[in-house]
Amino acid sequence: MKKILTVILGVVVSATSAFALDTTKYGVFSSLSNENTFYGLVRYLDVDSSQSEKLEVVFSMTEEKMESALKKNDEKAAEKAMYFNLGNVKAVLSDAQYKKYLTLINVTVNNNKSNVDSDTETFVTAL
Repeated sequence: MKKILTVILGVVVSATSAFALDTTKYGVFSSLSNENTFYGLVRYLDVDSSQSEKLEVVFSMTEEKMESALKKNDEKAAEKAMYFNLGNVKAVLSDAQYKKYLTLINVTVNNNKSNVDSDTETFVTAL
């Protein structure tokens, strides 16, 4: 009886982990409102104070949406949160700044993925 329960438990655990949301893709969006990350990004993108204030709001809202999606293991909600971020950031930044932002997001996602596996890809493209 113990062996059967152990086997069933093993199957359930492996099945749920197979369908788990890939946090390496979306985790970067949760960390954008981190103080150190935010100020580093502001300096890198060379934004003015008005853009900085708007980005702070966008990143805070993105973090809330992304954390909720990741807790629920809801990939559709995570994608919505990502597109919310990208659309609003694009509205705030100039074209040159937005290209730098997309490049940074892609590099970060690929660096995070390289720690997990060796496949790299372009995760986010211009909207």
